[in-house]
Amino acid sequence: MAKNAASAALDGPEKIWLKSYHPSIPAVLPPLAHPNVAALLLDACRKFAARPAFRLMGKSMSFAEVDAHSAALGAYLQSLGLTKGARVALMMPNILQYPVAILAVLRAGYTVVNVNPLYTARELEHQLNDSGAETIIIIENFATTLQTVLPKTKIRNIIVTGVGDMLGLKGHVVNFVLRHVKKAVPSFSLPGAVRFNAALSAGRGMSLQAVDIAEKDVAFLQYTGGTTGVSKGATLTHSNIMSNMAQNGAWLKPVTEARGVPDDMVFVCALPLYHIFALTVCMMQGMELGACNLLIPNPRDMPGFVKELQTSKMHFFPGLNTLFNGLMNNPDFAKLDFSSMLLTMGGGMAVQSSVAERWEKITGHVIHEGYGLSETSPVATANPFDIKKYTGTIGLPLPSTDIAIRDDDGNDLPHGEVGEICIRGPQVMAGYWQRPDETANVMTADGYFKSGDMGFMDPNGYTKIVDRKKDMVLVSGFNVYPNEVEDVISSHPGVLECAVVGVKDEQTGEAVKLFVVKKDPNLTEESIREFCLDKLTNYKRPKFIVFRADLPKTNVGKILRRELRDEK
Repeated sequence: MAKNAASAALDGPEKIWLKSYHPSIPAVLPPLAHPNVAALLLDACRKFAARPAFRLMGKSMSFAEVDAHSAALGAYLQSLGLTKGARVALMMPNILQYPVAILAVLRAGYTVVNVNPLYTARELEHQLNDSGAETIIIIENFATTLQTVLPKTKIRNIIVTGVGDMLGLKGHVVNFVLRHVKKAVPSFSLPGAVRFNAALSAGRGMSLQAVDIAEKDVAFLQYTGGTTGVSKGATLTHSNIMSNMAQNGAWLKPVTEARGVPDDMVFVCALPLYHIFALTVCMMQGMELGACNLLIPNPRDMPGFVKELQTSKMHFFPGLNTLFNGLMNNPDFAKLDFSSMLLTMGGGMAVQSSVAERWEKITGHVIHEGYGLSETSPVATANPFDIKKYTGTIGLPLPSTDIAIRDDDGNDLPHGEVGEICIRGPQVMAGYWQRPDETANVMTADGYFKSGDMGFMDPNGYTKIVDRKKDMVLVSGFNVYPNEVEDVISSHPGVLECAVVGVKDEQTGEAVKLFVVKKDPNLTEESIREFCLDKLTNYKRPKFIVFRADLPKTNVGKILRRELRDEK
């Protein structure tokens, strides 16, 4: 694995962005204050013990309860005989059990493997086997997916939970409705599986054993797509995560110093916690500040989402372009009270100027856009939170972060010239899990991560993305790699060959467009869509399908995706 660059004394290009820093923001981070992420979060649990840490469907869980529940679950996990560093997969939406499980896994000395609960059996099987996970905590709604692949994995410990398991008496009603009224929990058979609440009960009678967890130990395997079509685990150490939290905390100073940190502060957590943006910026940053994370398990239900916002203040609102756009298209959103809002943060995908303008008009607040990747824990750059306008850029490098714009030969380019955005800093991953070859492809000898995004830096240090070097498609903040989609669709018996590109889309930023050459003349668009249903997660499925007699290719037979992208 590549070695991280030191956070201090970064050499490289001239750091012209520092002149645009607010006076309260340091150029370089001080040493980390905690030995590991668990210690940092536990410190917050004890400091803010009486405050609500998370809220779901009107039920709050205090910081003290998060501490107690995670200790019990952590002790139970240790009783299973897992060795230090064992990978524990978490496959849930935003429910109270999720943050409890994350802290339990970390304080017990293990590594969290976040899994999208909407994954198909094929995707789940790959991630479990690649990570080497032997234990999984899974929402019952998707337990059938695990049942399908279980014999092909090394999973030997299964904890199953229902949405309402930590909602008290109300939870029984919620679980009943989901299981028997909405039929949202297909029947499943997972012999030996333990219910989440049973694991908690058992763990309360055990002692959580102290584990020596170092900064360099692996906290998360955060899976992201690969140009080869194979999902890879970005290896994020405790140091990576804590560094990014410290960077984000420093960036918040102009806001917190100007308006203070309210005791009843609320983070709106509508982004899924299995996504690195919500994981670091919502859950962990919120906990460190003593805030309550308002958990939204299904943000696609816009009427339900807006109804939930009616019951709460909202101080920090991290989101994606698609989320902001969807909310504003709900007529009741504009009727909400935005007087408590301190900050709106946009990330995961480009925020469209039209969306930013509408958001400011409705809420009275600017969307401050940032940029990052799973490989950077995630935030690498952000617009200053004290500026009063949408810039259309990804902002400035965070403290202790270097951004270099480089050509294909690795040379630094002058300001204003377009090249690949390369990132160095303490938040950059240790490498891809057990893939030294893939790590070598993206890490430079001097410690920079090659993002695959093309952009330029202006004279004030602001960077603007202009294109993508890779063929990756960014759908609502999620990476879709054409090779993976092509690999699946090309296995359809009626397909001769195919190609996937990303095209602009008003709702999702980009969408997947598929070009197909038929082997079977009777092949239809409907049959392709049906074929994809159990093989690709929703956001990876083609939105547009075009049949062609042939595909444009180079002299050596490589499909020219760029020509297809430019096709009207």
